[in-house]
Amino acid sequence: MLRLQGGPGSTAGRLAEQLGVSVRTVYRDVAALQAAGVPVYTESGPGGGIRLLDGWQSKLSGMTEVETSALMLLGIPGLAADLGLGAQTAAAEAKLLGLMPLPLRTGARLWRSRLHVDAPGWFDTADRTPHLAAVARAVLDGRRVRIGYRRGRGVVTRTLDPLGLVAKAGVWYLVAVHRGRTLSYRVARVTAATDAGAAADRPADFDLAAWWAASAAEFDRSLLRFPCRVRLSPAAWRALPAVVGVEAARVTPGPADADGWVRVELRLEAEEVAVHQLTALGAGVEVLAPASLRAGLRAVGDEIARRNA
Repeated sequence: MLRLQGGPGSTAGRLAEQLGVSVRTVYRDVAALQAAGVPVYTESGPGGGIRLLDGWQSKLSGMTEVETSALMLLGIPGLAADLGLGAQTAAAEAKLLGLMPLPLRTGARLWRSRLHVDAPGWFDTADRTPHLAAVARAVLDGRRVRIGYRRGRGVVTRTLDPLGLVAKAGVWYLVAVHRGRTLSYRVARVTAATDAGAAADRPADFDLAAWWAASAAEFDRSLLRFPCRVRLSPAAWRALPAVVGVEAARVTPGPADADGWVRVELRLEAEEVAVHQLTALGAGVEVLAPASLRAGLRAVGDEIARRNA
């Protein structure tokens, strides 16, 4: 019924292939739907097939309990409120639940009451984004937007073709095109947002998630300018991504020695950053080069030993 609903219909053979059943089973199911009062009918001959009465819509969504519960997670209250859609999200959720049979409704509300998403990291506070709703409206309506953007101690004006919004760790970013370049703008730095009086130019094949992933990886790589060589214990090698970041840890180690230690060529942000990061590996790291980094790590160790003597 869901395959046919809202469409031009289909042949029994095509339905059988899509559903993984025999043509005979399709015809038995059509008969069962007709007996249940669903206005489904068949037409023979060229251009014929199985169809639902034009304009007919089922009041049943066909969703399972798990699917309904998962749908409730889309309306994460914090994000909806940030976008100025808190009331609308609550209303839509109430209407959706009102259409559901009681068992599905109960399961969905259980998920809502027992799962909370706290996006910002520990010890962080969410950005203040008074212009997020206006930016989001430009994104959703496909309108060119003119923003004031805080840069350093001043404010610059930019006219942008918005492509999408990204929420990362409680921080909102606008992805938009400015003078042919696709860039990201932290929404908390937007000081004003107004309609620029034209439709946005948005490529039809733009993939927001793919662009963000590639952009984030490229940004991480651009920071890694300090080469160093280290020797790591098995535990330190396993902990390396959490200490220096996934992109910096995306390296191939040399062969392990008798104790399981490996040599690794790394590129980190800067020497002072490397000292701070590698110190977190404790006794599981030995710096082989450069000598200045080795001395820096030794100085930290000496200071720790002195203070804890």
